[in-house]
Amino acid sequence: MTSGRIVIVGAGLAGATTAQALREGGWRGPLTLLGAEPHRPYDRPPLSKELLRGQPAELELAVDFAALDIELALGRTATRLDVEARRLETDGGPLDYEAVVLACGALALDLPGTAGLPNVVTLRTRDDAARLRPVLAAGGSLVIVGAGWIGAEVATAARAAGCAVTVVEAGPHPLAGALPAEVAAPMAGWYAEAGAALRTGVPVTAVRDGEVELADGTVLGADAVLVGIGSRPDTDWLAGSGVPLGEDGAVLADAALATGAEGVYAVGDCASYPSARSGRRLLTHHWDNALVGPRTVAATLLGQSATHDPVPYFWSSQFGRYLQYVGEHRAGDVLVRRGEPGGAGRGWSACWLRDGALAAVLAVDRPRDLLQGRRLVDRRAAVDPARLADPDVPLKSAAR
Repeated sequence: MTSGRIVIVGAGLAGATTAQALREGGWRGPLTLLGAEPHRPYDRPPLSKELLRGQPAELELAVDFAALDIELALGRTATRLDVEARRLETDGGPLDYEAVVLACGALALDLPGTAGLPNVVTLRTRDDAARLRPVLAAGGSLVIVGAGWIGAEVATAARAAGCAVTVVEAGPHPLAGALPAEVAAPMAGWYAEAGAALRTGVPVTAVRDGEVELADGTVLGADAVLVGIGSRPDTDWLAGSGVPLGEDGAVLADAALATGAEGVYAVGDCASYPSARSGRRLLTHHWDNALVGPRTVAATLLGQSATHDPVPYFWSSQFGRYLQYVGEHRAGDVLVRRGEPGGAGRGWSACWLRDGALAAVLAVDRPRDLLQGRRLVDRRAAVDPARLADPDVPLKSAAR
């Protein structure tokens, strides 16, 4: 199959990179990239960083769609998929296809009752950032619900702009859904250093326009409220299509990123896949996954053998610190620290061992630890815990 029409649903990083990989791999047939937003395909990491701060940011992806003969169908939303007829229904009319790639991404989670409130925003799209930017530009006040990755990055940008910031987290510590308390607890101090108020262990009970009520009765007023409590696959429109969906809403793809529904493939934030290295199915909402997955789905469509099972990786910039994480830690893994938070140079890392092998690394201002750790995690290298714990010993030298 090298000449039929492929329709890619979703014009984000995963969709655009899939289209590029198909053309560069030799696909000769028509390629249509469908995007619900009116904007040309762009990168999302700058939304919570440079764009909010009013700094120059390279948003648009460096892909020459015209030169690659990739049709951009922007401002069109997929509404229904007819697998048997190989037809995609959209709000701008139907598109027939030989194969369709679902790269429809994820939607930011809302708090109940906040739909339509003008000063309550999520941060997932370029337009979301444009709504929030004037508050930062004016030095207004901001309440952020959720001390996760997005919450911390927006708090960083807002404090740099001189905003009064309060961050509310229902969990016991920042990044409660991603990191254990003994690793994340020092991060609470970052908020205080930056002048942001952090309230943990207090759920939100109500959000009104410019007002957040907490379970302890506290009412916080603000010029804007940012809800940063996670995301879910944007797949509701696939109900009844025959495309297999998991309980979390993710498209159930195989290791080659095929779905089992004839002619349907999936990649990026909307798709889960079986990970042999993890021994379970993974749903990964991170930039790196959206970048590497297109190579696999393009190879599969081109009739080549390919497997998608990368080492999970992501990064975040918070309060003047650069965080990088690689691998996957679990309950029961042995935690080994390299350096101490607040120590000389501030940089430190947390490493997790499973059966004596390096399973994951969180590096804070220690990029070399991340680079070397990524290689060790990839090959499941056994390490010496004593050498691993010495921050003056290169992490690679801890390998047995």
